[in-house]
Amino acid sequence: MHAFDVLGDPVRRRILELLAEGEQSSGAVTAAIREEFSISQPAVSQHLRVLRESGFATVRADGARRLYAVDAAPLREVDAWLGRFRGFWEQRLDALGTELARGKRARRSHGSTPGGGERGTEPRTATEESEETSDG
Repeated sequence: MHAFDVLGDPVRRRILELLAEGEQSSGAVTAAIREEFSISQPAVSQHLRVLRESGFATVRADGARRLYAVDAAPLREVDAWLGRFRGFWEQRLDALGTELARGKRARRSHGSTPGGGERGTEPRTATEESEETSDG
């Protein structure tokens, strides 16, 4: 099965998110997925099997329990494939960063801060202003 076929299923993506937090027993994964997606235990087991057989998850026995963990190798392959497209969004994020920096410079050069206060002071909240009025 192709990596994107595996990752295309929201249940499998959620299982991987759970496993990314650390090794989990099949019972813990099943309980969480059943609660979130309202699917049967055999259906969760099927998703775990797909993740295991496609290399996204590993399993080890611990007595009667089966402990699942993420195997990062297929995720690195997905990341490498996405690398071809990363420039599309990184370029836009770089442009956003440039525009934000320009806005900060423009505010500094005009001597004001985003809250409209004086330069070098923090804008006050409505609560701070009302407390000041009631104290006086």
